[in-house]
Parts: sequence; structure tokens; C-alpha cells
Amino acid sequence: MTMPLNRRQLLLASALGATLGGSATRLYAAADEAPNAPRFLLVFLRGGYDATNLLVPHASPFYYEQRPRIAIARPGSGADAALPLDADWSLHPALRESIYPLLQAGQAAFIPFAGFGEDLSRSHFETQDSIEFGQPLAGSRDFSSGFMNRLALELGAGQAISFTDQLPVAFRGSAKIGNQALRESPRPAVDAKSRELLTRMYREQALAPQVQEGFALREEVARELDPARLRQGMDPASRSPLIDAKGFELEARRIARLMRGRFQLGFVDIGGWDTHVGQGGASGLLATRFEEVGRGLAGFADELGPQRWAQTTVLVISEFGRTFRENGNRGTDHGHGSCYWLLGGGLARSGVVGEQVQLKAQTLHQGRDYPVLNDYRALMAGLWRRQFGLSTEALARVFPGGAKARDLGLL
Repeated sequence: MTMPLNRRQLLLASALGATLGGSATRLYAAADEAPNAPRFLLVFLRGGYDATNLLVPHASPFYYEQRPRIAIARPGSGADAALPLDADWSLHPALRESIYPLLQAGQAAFIPFAGFGEDLSRSHFETQDSIEFGQPLAGSRDFSSGFMNRLALELGAGQAISFTDQLPVAFRGSAKIGNQALRESPRPAVDAKSRELLTRMYREQALAPQVQEGFALREEVARELDPARLRQGMDPASRSPLIDAKGFELEARRIARLMRGRFQLGFVDIGGWDTHVGQGGASGLLATRFEEVGRGLAGFADELGPQRWAQTTVLVISEFGRTFRENGNRGTDHGHGSCYWLLGGGLARSGVVGEQVQLKAQTLHQGRDYPVLNDYRALMAGLWRRQFGLSTEALARVFPGGAKARDLGLL
């Protein structure tokens, strides 16, 4: 039999729900600011973005044969042409003002043929979950444990946060990780009088630390994301759209403000990448999404400032790529291998890195998709070995049964 809540319990439940995002298990552990600590942000493009039109294989005649209506023109062929990277690869022109300058400054790298080779389902949800669990598909899996949560356990859970409405699979696990959606600035959920009342009520009880912790974190987030603070230091006469930008750019700047301080690990996801119909080429639906994300990531770097940006890496991934051949609706369908982006102010290598293969029908996965030549677990493990100094044993706990760390010398 369920007993009804009394007024005191209802008041506490209401306060905790508003302050801690609806669940008393999602607590933000206290952590001192770590100004010199390395930082990592994972950006998940949900929907399987078309990596082949992001990192353009302009040296491949096969690319232009397979995409007669949506291919990006070779570098130097016009205003909408791809941006040159090397003899084989170029970048979508929508990133001209955002990611391309970072790349020219040695602060961006692209890893084609990346992903999770074991998962062949081409299902959005299955592949997303498989990646976020970070465990082999064969054998038994722990469905309550994601790889970002296990990384947080190695580094200190109080320094991790998910910038999402709900805690993602990647952050599930025994470490208590907070989540905070940033589309709107949070407001204090409990007034001063109610806060004092709750503090007195639970001062001598087990929940007292959690109540205080929730109040403090909520106020910190609200203070850091106050629009007035975001405007500080900007020219009031500037017509720059940065402050009033909609979508990911404003969210990315808010994330940067929080990761400048206590948070060492972050996660954010962005939807809208399932382009079966009318995805476009140099312009159109996909180009607009690239422009939005590129502007947001450049804004993230700018908001962090040079010192923090030099300590930070941002990895952009997706559950899979898309078919190499365009479909009859001027779009692309679910594929396999993708292309990851790595950004950071302290990169030792830039440009296109990792194992590659010449693009032709015989080298495509099942004759239709990019193969996975660069396992995401090996890539992340190699990166984190350098960035966080994690041992082989620690990396094996983060990615149990996964590929061995692969060091591409990115840091």
C-alpha cells in the first residue's frame, strides 16, 4: 500500500524536482574549479549525418558519378566549391567562416571511415545505444552503464555534466551525473523564504547535503547563463548575431561558460540529420545544418577563451554515415562508416587523419557505404591517454573488451 505524502514531503519533492531536474538521483557533485584541467566535450549528431558531403573526396571520380545532383564541386571551381584541405579531401563550403579558420590555425582534424564496425543494423536507435554503451556487441552487456559515465568515474564524477533534457545512455551508470538543458536560461526554482524553510527542516537529516547541493548548482547555472553576463565584453554597436543567434550557437556559448569553470566532461546532442529527401548540396537543408553547427562550435571556442580552448577537445560524432550513392529523392539513406571531427586549441595535428582507403565500388562496405577503418573506441582511448593521462587499465575499464587505444598523435 502506498502512503500519501504529507505536506513536508510534498514540499521537499517539489523543491528537489525543480532544483535537481526532476530526479534526486541526478545530483551535481561538488567540485572545485580546475582552471588547468583538460576538458572534453562530446557532440552527438543524431540521425546519421552525411559525412561524404562534409569531408568531400574531390579527387574521386566515383564520388561525382554516384552523386550527380548533390555532390559538392571541386575546389577552385566557383563560389560554392569545396574548401581545399589536401590532394584528396576538401570541406563543405558552409563551414568557410567557422570551422575552416580553425583548421587553418591547426585546431581542427577530420577522421573519415570512423565509427563502430561491429554494429551493422543501420538502425538509428540501436546504433546510437551500441556506441553510447561502449561495449562489445558479442556476449553479455551492462545496459545500465555508458562509456562517458565510466570515464567520469576515472576522472571524478563531479566534473561531468550532460547538456540535455534527459541523461543520455552514454552517461548512465553508477556515477551521479547531472543534466541541464540550456535552450532557456534556468530560473531559481525556490524563493529565499522557501529555501530557508527547507534548509531548517532537513538540516539534521540525510538529505540535507543533497538539498543544499541542488540549490547551489541551480543558482550557479542560472548565474552563468544570465543573458546579461553573455553580453559583457561585446561591442554594443556590433551587428554580430552571436548573442541573439537561435539554436545551437547560443547553446554552445552557454556550454562554454559552464565548462570554463567546474565541468571537465560534457555531452550535447543535436538532431535533424536524417536526410532521406532533398538534402541539397552546397546549399539546402544539410548545408544549413552544417553552418549552424559550425557557427556554434566556433562560438564555443571563442567563449572559452584562448587559455581554456588550449586545454579542451571537442569530438563530433554520429551513429553512422550515409550511402555513398544518392537516392532517387536527392537524398541519402542509412549507411555505416562516418567522419568524426576533432577540434581543440592544443592539437598537435590537423587536417585529415587516420586510416583511409581509395574510394571505389570494391572498397565500399557492402558496395554502398563507407567502411569503418577507425574504431571510435580506439580513437577515443588514444586521445584520452594523451589528454587525461589514463593508463591502459583505466582505458580498459572505460571500454571493456574494446579495441586497443590508437594514438594518432592528435595531442
